[in-house]
Amino acid sequence: MKNISSVLSSLAMKRIAINISSFELLRTNNYIYVDKTQYIYSLVEPPFGYYFISRPRRYGKSLFCSTLDALFKGKKEFFKGLYISKNTTYNFAKYPVVHFNFANLSSYSFYEFRSSLQDMIRTGRR
Repeated sequence: MKNISSVLSSLAMKRIAINISSFELLRTNNYIYVDKTQYIYSLVEPPFGYYFISRPRRYGKSLFCSTLDALFKGKKEFFKGLYISKNTTYNFAKYPVVHFNFANLSSYSFYEFRSSLQDMIRTGRR
């Protein structure tokens, strides 16, 4: 078992991420990452369902979605040492991922939003 000084010294070398919502970037560049994969595992294991993730601004929704993206693309190497890799039998199979970024869509009215969304789907831009 690690003692507190070794844990603190390993944390001291990690950086705090500001405005970074890419799971892969956090994991590859020695940033502090709070492991939420236990919650993700409970969402992706049967029984499946539909989930609406609603949280306030700046609350980690984009990072959570980026983590799901890496998980469903089968990028097991980014999950080394995390709950889902150490404590589950998740197989890291690859699944198709569709990602919509609503941040740049016009939302002044329902019709503008719908038109922007249709354009994004038609052109394939994020």
